[in-house]
Amino acid sequence: MRAVFGLVGLVVALAIVGVLAKKQLAATRTPVPALQLPVAPDSAAAPAPAGTVRAQSQQVQQQVKQQVEGLMQQARPMPDDSK
Repeated sequence: MRAVFGLVGLVVALAIVGVLAKKQLAATRTPVPALQLPVAPDSAAAPAPAGTVRAQSQQVQQQVKQQVEGLMQQARPMPDDSK
């Protein structure tokens, strides 16, 4: 009787793991929306074409580079040495 309960418990645990794995794999297959290109304020209402993945990647890299350079230009507050 003890072996039957052990086997049933093992099957239930395996079923739970299988359901969770199936949900996790299904979540990774959902499509990711494309990056939106910034629209200039004076441009027409029609959005620009999305472009290629390579162009989007280069755009993101350029934005990160600009942000880092902007942060590097900011002055850091210096600590007081007086005690």
